[in-house]
Amino acid sequence: MVRRADMTWELAETVAIQALSFIAQEPERLGRFLALTGLGPDSIRAAAGDPNFLVGVLDHVAGDEQLLLAFADQTQIDPAAVTLARGALATAPKAP
Repeated sequence: MVRRADMTWELAETVAIQALSFIAQEPERLGRFLALTGLGPDSIRAAAGDPNFLVGVLDHVAGDEQLLLAFADQTQIDPAAVTLARGALATAPKAP
């Protein structure tokens, strides 16, 4: 189990990128995600560098219990870590 104190920005970013990769592995999941975000497949890589986008990825995963549990099962990440990662990315100071 990951504790809030253990969730660094770097770890949170890793969880978010893993979540994005998980979404991208299945065309149906990816299609739904792209439809909800309004992004195209060609712009997802550039968006992945934006911490706000990564927060949105974690929001998307956390907002669907079935998706969250499938992600947690596949990656062996505690589902609570998704919420902690989201909080760490959302509150981390942004570079100027």
